[in-house]
Amino acid sequence: MNELLQLKGRFEQKSSSGRPGSPKLLANQIVSEKKISKLKKELEELKEYWLNISYFEGALISVTYVDVVAKSRRMRELFKKNSRIQPNDCVVGAKFIDKTSTEKQHVITYYVDLDVLDESINTLNIVASLLIKDFNGEISTEKLNSISDRTDNYEPGIIARTKFLQAIVDISSIENFAIPKNEFDELETSIISIFDTKVPTSELLKRVGLNVPDYRVIDETTILLTPDQLEILNEKAPYLISMATTDLSKLDTQNFEIFDSGHRMTIPSPVDEPVVGVIDTMFDTSVYFSEWVTFQDKVNADIPINSTDYEHGTAVSSLIVDGASINPELDDGCGRFRVKHFGVARGSKFSSFSILKSIKEIVADNRDIKVWNLSLGSALEIQKNFISPEAALLDKIQYEFDVIFVIAGTNKRVSDKARMKIGAPADSINSLVVNAVDKDNKPATYSREGKVLSFFNKPDISYFGGDGKNKIRVCMPTGEYFVAGTSFAAPWIARKIAYLIHKIGLSREVAKALIIDSAISWSKPNSSMNLIGYGVVPQKIEDVLNAQDDEIKFVISGESIMFDTYNYNLPVPVVDDKHPYIAKATLCYFPKCSRNQGVDYTNTELDIYFGRLNGQKIITVNDNKQNDNVSLSETDARGLYRKWDNIKSIIEYVKPNGRAKKAYGDGLWGFSLKTKERLNNGDGRELRFGIVVTLKEMKGINRISDFISQCSMRGWLVNRIDIQEMIDIYNVAEGEINFED
Repeated sequence: MNELLQLKGRFEQKSSSGRPGSPKLLANQIVSEKKISKLKKELEELKEYWLNISYFEGALISVTYVDVVAKSRRMRELFKKNSRIQPNDCVVGAKFIDKTSTEKQHVITYYVDLDVLDESINTLNIVASLLIKDFNGEISTEKLNSISDRTDNYEPGIIARTKFLQAIVDISSIENFAIPKNEFDELETSIISIFDTKVPTSELLKRVGLNVPDYRVIDETTILLTPDQLEILNEKAPYLISMATTDLSKLDTQNFEIFDSGHRMTIPSPVDEPVVGVIDTMFDTSVYFSEWVTFQDKVNADIPINSTDYEHGTAVSSLIVDGASINPELDDGCGRFRVKHFGVARGSKFSSFSILKSIKEIVADNRDIKVWNLSLGSALEIQKNFISPEAALLDKIQYEFDVIFVIAGTNKRVSDKARMKIGAPADSINSLVVNAVDKDNKPATYSREGKVLSFFNKPDISYFGGDGKNKIRVCMPTGEYFVAGTSFAAPWIARKIAYLIHKIGLSREVAKALIIDSAISWSKPNSSMNLIGYGVVPQKIEDVLNAQDDEIKFVISGESIMFDTYNYNLPVPVVDDKHPYIAKATLCYFPKCSRNQGVDYTNTELDIYFGRLNGQKIITVNDNKQNDNVSLSETDARGLYRKWDNIKSIIEYVKPNGRAKKAYGDGLWGFSLKTKERLNNGDGRELRFGIVVTLKEMKGINRISDFISQCSMRGWLVNRIDIQEMIDIYNVAEGEINFED
């Protein structure tokens, strides 16, 4: 086995040199006066409607685009207030609707001033009249682009030339304008998010006739309403409701069979082992490993607790503390961990609202904990157009704090034969979401599936969670039991993450990337990513860290400071003027997310370019052309290159007749990370990232010494990660120091 290498070097930074070009239509388009007049009439009707609404001063308008639109193809002229406040600054929500069985459309909701609406109507009127006057009622791609390129010297006269062109380009992407449609009719749903109308939520609700106390406000636009209050809101102002979800959720935690093994365990006292945070049901302090667990009861004192409420939480913590001893056949090599356990829920039903409040407080008060296990999950399915409040909170916490959550992918009952989407909070984008497999690495019978927001790969990875006759041993209040579920797959991953962060000293970004990368095979997976994520994580921690003898595996990390973060100085071994390698790379980062943006949830995109260097151009491993000014739909960019995803996986699969790659110049490879902002507010600045790269020699030859030597000559600081050495360092660092008088 080859040891993992940690490369430390300098990433260069540069600003974007590109400027928005002149407005142009996509190929083979025609924009007609008839379509413009239709859109103008819709805006006029919307203006009349909103003039009669007194709850706020502006207008909420949902724009249905013709397809899934990139930021660059959203409206840039219509709804523009001035040079500082662009249409994109007025977005308050986004969702997808089905155009066909395979195609989707963006529906983006804007909040605009009425005078801006007036100006947009006026612009449409002028453009329509010009098309009739000068273009026989319609304009084609060829004609508009010739005006844009100035091969045609047409000047509209009554409107600025660029404004004229951009308005037409805007119109080409729009299908219709409408009032936001409330899709939530069930009055049992009570966690409500409303569109941002620049009016404080409490004040806005008072205008509607609702008095909501401050303690029921989750964030700026999300509140807890009773069924009666929701009925009033739904009657008076249904257009305000952007998202709705059920507060009381039934846990999926009882979807497993339990057998008493009759075996008792013992454990030594803890010393200085790393601490993992557990948020779950209650913990029984009488169990054999209780000395390893610090327990805090966070359940409301008014809620009655019974004996079953201690089972799930105690079982989860038993795996994190002593899983390898309880299950010697599943020994991962990670040792034992201490646990700080917070009981926030009962074993049957729980309030999402109360758990949200608890998690905020728990993480804020325990900043020393870096790894959190959350094996609670809702039996209800996630929504397709927005992230659950629970997941959004976890994403916010992980963006703001240097922590990572490992979350169970949730279970369905064995009796449920139909496919079932994962439940909250397994839709958390920044968290590491774990599904379960059986002993043959096949999806467990109780597996629920992604995707999230029709796009994000969730679950992220899978691990053995028990199934059929092969289950996992845990400790519960009355003894040792056999269980199965994603709840019991997640703790094994939490152990590995804690090992990588605390015992090896890696950042959470690199640790997450290593876990995901270890699950990615050199051959195409047989199971659906919707069920297993990127793959099954190996049992042994050394298989996560180390590489095969014919592989070179290294990690690098850094921060995105400017538009382009790059290094063109990676010396991949050359043999006979060729690189005899196939490659894979995994990138992870923790972006700020905006729940009120609906399906456009992540605020920052890190677009990765990795491969051979030909001059100043990277010949990318995955043929990434997003920055090459080629025609590429937003759907293709998201599907092929994971645009807006915070996990990027690049891989060349093993081919029997694969050929070595041509080496250019000095045989250097390079990285380039292009930072893109969805909301123009600098959320991507100083965003940390971790990258794992594996190079596999095509003929099975070990060339790691050559690679290390060349890296050192090129100024890289190369650190071999020797597991035992790192453990020894950790033990010394954490040991007590005795000072003599």
